[in-house]
Amino acid sequence: MRMAIGQINTIIGDFKKNREKILLYSEEASKKGAEMVVFPEMSICGYPPMDLLDHAAFAEENVKSLRWLQKKCPPGIAVVVGYVDKNPLQSGKPLQNFVSVILDGEIVHTQAKSLLPTYDVFDEARYFETAVKRRLFKYKGERIGFAICEDIWWEQEITPGSRYPIDPVRDYLNQGATLIVSPSASPFYTGKSAIRLFLLSRIGKTSGVAAVYVNMVGGNDSLIFDGHSMVTSSEGKLIFQGKKFEEELSIFELEKDRKYPELKLNQEKYKDIEGALIIGLKDYLDKCGFNKAHLGLSGGVDSALVAVLAVKALGANRVRAFALPSPYSSEASFRDAESLSKKLDIRLDVFPIEKIFSSFLEELEPVFRGREPDKTEENIQARIRGTLLMGYSNKWDSLLLATGNKSELATGYCTLYGDMAGGLAVIGDLFKTEVYELCKHINSKDKIIPDSILAKAPSAELKPDQKDQDTLPPYEVLDRLLTLYILNNLTHQEIVDLGFEPQLVHKVLTMVGRAEYKRRQAPPVLKVSPRAFGTGRRMPIAREIYETFQENSG
Repeated sequence: MRMAIGQINTIIGDFKKNREKILLYSEEASKKGAEMVVFPEMSICGYPPMDLLDHAAFAEENVKSLRWLQKKCPPGIAVVVGYVDKNPLQSGKPLQNFVSVILDGEIVHTQAKSLLPTYDVFDEARYFETAVKRRLFKYKGERIGFAICEDIWWEQEITPGSRYPIDPVRDYLNQGATLIVSPSASPFYTGKSAIRLFLLSRIGKTSGVAAVYVNMVGGNDSLIFDGHSMVTSSEGKLIFQGKKFEEELSIFELEKDRKYPELKLNQEKYKDIEGALIIGLKDYLDKCGFNKAHLGLSGGVDSALVAVLAVKALGANRVRAFALPSPYSSEASFRDAESLSKKLDIRLDVFPIEKIFSSFLEELEPVFRGREPDKTEENIQARIRGTLLMGYSNKWDSLLLATGNKSELATGYCTLYGDMAGGLAVIGDLFKTEVYELCKHINSKDKIIPDSILAKAPSAELKPDQKDQDTLPPYEVLDRLLTLYILNNLTHQEIVDLGFEPQLVHKVLTMVGRAEYKRRQAPPVLKVSPRAFGTGRRMPIAREIYETFQENSG
């Protein structure tokens, strides 16, 4: 069968644009002789719609667009689209997650999703009822089972020892399926392509059935969809892979008994992260209606990286930078910020904050009297900067990009309403060591970021001779520890057993717990790891600090 993959970037709730794009791709696929074109999960409404699903009109608009496509799609080609509709059963959740096949003006097949994820960023069981049964679609000599996204993930243990009660793919195979098609909306994180390929390959290796995986592309809030659609042969070989972070219509011949050459999986950590952050940043601005972005450019590595990514995503004409030197800012840092802005060809405005800072201290002197300077004065400087940057945001309708990294967000080494101010945390899911590695990756191609920025010791420059390492462990140590705790869920004792000093583990894990109230007020973080701060890691704020309790309870 000659098949087409419509790897598209949808906008949540923009039914008109989404259906018009589906029609455009369907017409092009038809012109190229495709007999079937497959679009991602929820391609009509966009993913994830979250509590928009609570509005009855939202489901109704899905169906209206489905009927529109039913009338408009070209004849002779089966068009597979995803959408939501009312649950036809008398019990359960009010909606189901469907794919339907449009052919010659008719809806000839419909299948609901069977497995509804509730881990990490997913909460589908909140809205949807699972499929009661699965049926094959017979077309062009194939018996096709539609396994919608999570329906192919039965093999994976979402939490240790857990499994879904049914395996939709096995059910299709038991019915005699000759092809598995998986319309998906699978968010990106580093290394995820290899997991998807493992799941698809197992279908071929254990059953002799080919699999077609069609993934969404684009950024929606914190989530980034990488596309990278795949086809595996009846032997489980990777025989097609789509582009990453780009829309694409791909045509390929799926033939029985054909010996396909096996492809090498396209996967490179920092190249993938760069691509993800670029499309995530661009789509966030475009889909939220912002024409431009700005940031504070300190001369440090974090803001340098965000500036580079912003220019790559938006173009220099849509990015503006501000240097906001305090009494403790070094001349070298300003020179670095100036040098980078010239390389990027972005405007750099300079607003010294010393006079404003002095005015703040003068006003606060009566209530600060008798108290030695401490982090309070440091935070005031950061908040002055945040106020100025947000002032520009309001006046010019420009999105302020927060420049904090995951190490800082984890430990609370950041200032509420200061450096945490902004509408999007571009690198908030990158540990500090990953920030440096991504900068090296970018410089290996373009040599944009000055070596002096990468070589200097990290510092907030909010007091004399300040260094990050005055407060935090060396980032190489800190980031390993945070990875074990946040990503791998290891306990205090398990981390100590790996060779970390107990007092250091106690200090860091307690910092993580106490900073939860800050993270709850942080801007959305672009997700590029298996567990990002935000909806993927939900912790109570008002609680006994878990790390301390765990240590005391042995």
